[in-house]
Amino acid sequence: MRALLFSIALFYAGVGAARASTPAAAGLASWYGEEHRGKLMANGRPFDPEKLTAASWFYPLGTEVCVTRATAAGTVCSVLVTITDRGPAHGLVRNGRIIDLSHAAFKRLASPGSGLVAVTVQPVSKRCPAPPAESTNGTTRKSTP
Repeated sequence: MRALLFSIALFYAGVGAARASTPAAAGLASWYGEEHRGKLMANGRPFDPEKLTAASWFYPLGTEVCVTRATAAGTVCSVLVTITDRGPAHGLVRNGRIIDLSHAAFKRLASPGSGLVAVTVQPVSKRCPAPPAESTNGTTRKSTP
């Protein structure tokens, strides 16, 4: 029994270490909002759509990630979020969705009416692009040459 518990502990430690070293990922981001307000997230706390949080299967709970969206017009928008929940649904992940953002976080990248946007997600150790002087509300907007 002791050996079984030890094996299980090693397995979960390995899974956590693998997720912590996950490199940047590109895919689709969606958002979730009011319909989930107050529901418990995977971290045990109630969801607040106005906080800068996200759901992901690829990073440990509590990990800060930089979510970046580049537009065809050369504008780059980034937001720093904390992984507090698990998602998107497995079927959506198979279709390219890699992160569900809170409503507040998604608004920093695009209009919620957009539904889905192409993004890159990086662990915070790789840093968000430096915001220009005119940046507001944690959103990075800059032109690309």
